[in-house]
Amino acid sequence: MPRIPGLCTSLLAVVCGAILCGPLLGCSGTAKKPPLTFAERLKRAKADKTPGGPARELAKVARSQAKSGDKAGALETLAEARKTIAPDADPTVFAPRLVDLAATFASLADKRAAREAAGEAVTMAERIGDAVTRVDVLAKTGAVYGAKEGGLGESAKAKELLARAADLAAGDEVADRFRPQALAAVALGYADADLADQADAIIEKLEGLADALDPRPKAEALAAAANVRAQRGEKDKAATLLADAAKAAKSVDGAANKTYALVAVAKALRATGDLKTATSLAAEAEKSANRIGDPEQQKDALLDVRTLQASLKN
Repeated sequence: MPRIPGLCTSLLAVVCGAILCGPLLGCSGTAKKPPLTFAERLKRAKADKTPGGPARELAKVARSQAKSGDKAGALETLAEARKTIAPDADPTVFAPRLVDLAATFASLADKRAAREAAGEAVTMAERIGDAVTRVDVLAKTGAVYGAKEGGLGESAKAKELLARAADLAAGDEVADRFRPQALAAVALGYADADLADQADAIIEKLEGLADALDPRPKAEALAAAANVRAQRGEKDKAATLLADAAKAAKSVDGAANKTYALVAVAKALRATGDLKTATSLAAEAEKSANRIGDPEQQKDALLDVRTLQASLKN
């Protein structure tokens, strides 16, 4: 009996401590850090030491600025990003960055800056030794030129670049095992350039090759073909292709490969209007990206996932 008052006192102390723990520390002992300001993010982006890092990170900040309503600030940041890319820079690293900048300039209706960045991306692509990377740059630049919404709306230039990319993808410079990847890039380029009706030969080749592919290229090939089919109004055919694509993506081994496969399928699902399934796959892609061991590879993969997730919310 004499122990009861002491016990009550101890219990009271524990209860009071629990009450104080919640509001002061969140019961974890650490307070949540406030988000970085744009000035802090800009400083961090400029200090990035990875190849192409400042251009990549500044473009990300610019998109956030635009989303917040600061279009002038976004364009200024993009101009800074453009200055970090020298004409003689490594084309494998920097040509894709120029395409990204061109797309972002175009989305902000700065068509002159978009054309300049896109033109330099094409020029730089001529120095890329790897044919598949060159196809990818040409196809994505074609998409920037062709897109009616958020692009330049210049279908003639888009057709020219996509035809070049298609010829390269089907030619001897691309090894057979990489051909589906190259053809998928071209198919997506036609779809994104609002030129899906021009992609008959490409999607027929992709669908014919798909069954013999490993899970990631199979998922990407089928997703690219489905994206084109959807934009042509062939919804049933697209849905069948996407069911097979999703199954293949989920079976991919390796966190990075699985992330990109899931993103490719989710983008195609978005094109068909199936936002619910696309959102689910995007969440799965995010989990997979967070398991990537290499920090830079993880950063690039998460950028793709975040961009996809943002597009699904808008």
